[in-house]
This record gives sequence, structure tokens and C-alpha cells, in this order.
Amino acid sequence: MAQDRDFLVTLYNFLYPHNKYYGQFKPEYITFNANLQEFSQRVSYICNLQTNGKLSPEDAYIQIKGLWKQLKLSKKYLDI
Repeated sequence: MAQDRDFLVTLYNFLYPHNKYYGQFKPEYITFNANLQEFSQRVSYICNLQTNGKLSPEDAYIQIKGLWKQLKLSKKYLDI
């Protein structure tokens, strides 16, 4: 059971890496940094899917545009 948990943690860390935040320590900055890292990771996956022919360029564009709008909204709501 512990091996399964360790495997899942390792897999999660591999698929969704997060880097430390070195900027000014404010909760809204840390939250936005996490959102930015998630945006970056998801855009990378979308680009890889499109490059490998699993996703059309139009679908990739629409998905990335939606992610960008979400990121802009998070910046607005965090009042940065």
C-alpha cells in the first residue's frame, strides 16, 4: 500500500512539477505563481498533443486561449 502511494506521489511530481517561489512573500503573489506554473504545464501538454497529431491546431488554440483567460481572471481577482 505504501509503495502505491509513493508511486502516485512520484508520478504526480513528475507530471505536475512545481518550483519554489523566490519573489516577495505575499499570499496573492504565491497563489498567482502557482496559477502561472499550472498554466505553463497545461500549455506544454496541449502543445505536445498538437505536435504529435492528437489535437488539431484549432482545438489547441481554443484551449490555450481559455487557459489564458483563466490566468488573466486570477490576476484580476488577486488584485495584483
